[in-house]
Parts: sequence; structure tokens; C-alpha cells
Amino acid sequence: MSKQSRAGAAIVSVLALTLQLTLLDEQAFADTTRDRQWHLAFLDVNDAQEATQGANIPVALIDSGVDAGHSDLAGNVQPGIDIVSGGTGDGRQDTSGHGTAMAGLIAGHGHGSGAGILGLAPMAKILPIRISTGTQPGDTLVAVQAIEWAIDHNAKVICYANTGGSAPELLDVVNRAIAENIVVVAAVGNRPESTGVGAPASFPGVLAVGAVDKTGTHYSNSVTGPELVLSAPGTDIVSADKGGGYSIGNGTSGATAIVAGAVALVRAKYPDLPADEVVHRLTATATDKGAPGRDNEYGYGVLNLVAALTADVPPLRSTVTSSAVEPTPAPTISQLPAGAGTGGTIVFLVFATLIVGGIVLIFLRKRRLASRE
Repeated sequence: MSKQSRAGAAIVSVLALTLQLTLLDEQAFADTTRDRQWHLAFLDVNDAQEATQGANIPVALIDSGVDAGHSDLAGNVQPGIDIVSGGTGDGRQDTSGHGTAMAGLIAGHGHGSGAGILGLAPMAKILPIRISTGTQPGDTLVAVQAIEWAIDHNAKVICYANTGGSAPELLDVVNRAIAENIVVVAAVGNRPESTGVGAPASFPGVLAVGAVDKTGTHYSNSVTGPELVLSAPGTDIVSADKGGGYSIGNGTSGATAIVAGAVALVRAKYPDLPADEVVHRLTATATDKGAPGRDNEYGYGVLNLVAALTADVPPLRSTVTSSAVEPTPAPTISQLPAGAGTGGTIVFLVFATLIVGGIVLIFLRKRRLASRE
């Protein structure tokens, strides 16, 4: 073999080895995707999913659509709606990847043996509502239309992993959703784009979510404020991406999707629990951080998933029994335990005998008087 031939063969071998190593690196990333989801261990998701996996809970995802063909989401994305200007699809397409990532955190089920993305509620159903082509939502009136659609299609959870402007129409439709027993979960927003809690997270009754890092510490870019309700993992969050791939992101969007998945689990475990009691269960069991009680950095604390599903949580509204309103009737003799009230029974019998005897004596006396007349 000539020197040129040997050199050519060597180059081909090097290129082949380089390509092989590249493919191995890509395969290694795919195989370790689940391991890179640090929030699963942080939240003890495996233990939580022994209680429930959110079977058939419909979660309306108001976002950029969802890549329904992703292997980690196959079968979990129902037909939705595309209300982007000029949109004609059913929400099961995504040009930015943001909505697909949120769907993966909520209802990803992976593929094969432990491969791919695992969501908190892998048996929940995503109702994709496409309102944008990027990470920023459409205008406020589009958001109103999206929430109306979610209400009309029997969503149990609404995930709004974005922030936007406020408007009376938006507040009205959010209040309607809450009145219809839907838990509305929304992101508080990220600095520097946002300086205060955005809508709809700023509205009363909405489960407004902030982010923490791998140590459970407040993420510095997560907006703070009195409207914040709960915090969840939001840094270096690995999830699904459009086109069948994977992505990693930071911010309150991922934290919001994780909390939406937690809500789906609670709704599956406690199907009769009203929406406000679902939120109460999550806040009452949260791990307190920062200043004692609710604070502007963590809200009521960091999501404690297992406790939310298993703890004994007193309800917001205590039930008043009838005995607390009406006096309890005194027990009859037959209701008394054996031997109870024996002395009282004897006195009663003696008293009754005296009365009857007196009546008889009076009757006889009257007869004698009458015979003398």
C-alpha cells in the first residue's frame, strides 16, 4: 500500500472514530436524560408516584403548542386549539419548543426502560392551547379566549407558564375558571424582563409560582412579591423539546409546569377536593423557607410533593355537626347501660305508685260522700 493510500485510510479511520464518538455522546445524553432531571430526586417523585400518577386529569397548557409526536409524550397530548393569528391547527405543533418542554414536565412518560423525560403526572392528559409562536404569550384577549376554551373543555388544571399584561376581561375569566373548580397555576415572571408579579399570577386565587435552585434556595431571577404562593425547582431544568429532542432551561416557567403536575397528582388522589382546598393542601404541606410563614421570596414555601399527597391536612372550612347546633336529647332508660340509673328508676316507681294510690283514695272518698247524701 502506498503512503498516500495509508494516509487516506488513516484519515478515514479517524473520521469514522470521530463520528462514532459523536454518536456515542449523543446517545449517552439521551440515555442519561432522566438522570439529568435533578428535580425528580429533589421532590421524591418516585415515592409520590406510588400514590398516584395523575391518571386522566386534563391539564390545559396555554403556551406555544406541543410537539405531540415526541416519543416521551406520545398518547398524552389531546387535540387542543390554535388561536395564534392565522393558526389553523389543534395545538399539537410547536415552533419554539417552550410548550413542549412544559408538557414534558407535567405529563412526560419517557420511552423504553427508564429513558427520556419523566413528568410529575405521567398519566395526565395535556390539552394544548397555542397562543404564541415563542416564549412570550400573545395579547391579553387571546389569553382570555384560551382560558374560556379550557373552561368549556373541562380542564381540571390550567398551566400558564408565562406572564402578561392585566385587563378586566382577563381577571373576569380567571375568576370564572376558579368558580368552575379549576386550579389556575401561573408563573410570577423572571427578572430583568419583569419587575413585579405579572398577570394572571397577580390575581387573587391563582397559584402563583416562583423558582428555587438545586439547593432549594430562591432563584435570583425569580420575581418576588406579596402575590407569590409557592416555589418549585426552576434552574437547569431538563425537559422535552420540539422535534423529539431535549432542552435545558432556567426560570419560573419550568417551576410552574412542575407545580401544575403536582396539582394534577393531588386532583387524582383527592378527586372530590375543591380547587381552593387543593391549593391549601399544597401550601399547608410546603417546606417553609425564608422568613417564618408566607414571605415574598418563597410564598408559603417550597413544594413538598410527598407530603401534599399523604399528609393529614385539616380543611379550610370545618364541618359543623348537627349536635353543635341542636341539643342532644336525653337518653331513655332503655338506652342507659346496664346498672345505670337503678336508684332513679326505683324512686320513679315509688312516686308513680303514690300518685296512683292517691287518685284511687280520692275516688273512693268521693263515692262514700255521694252515698251519704
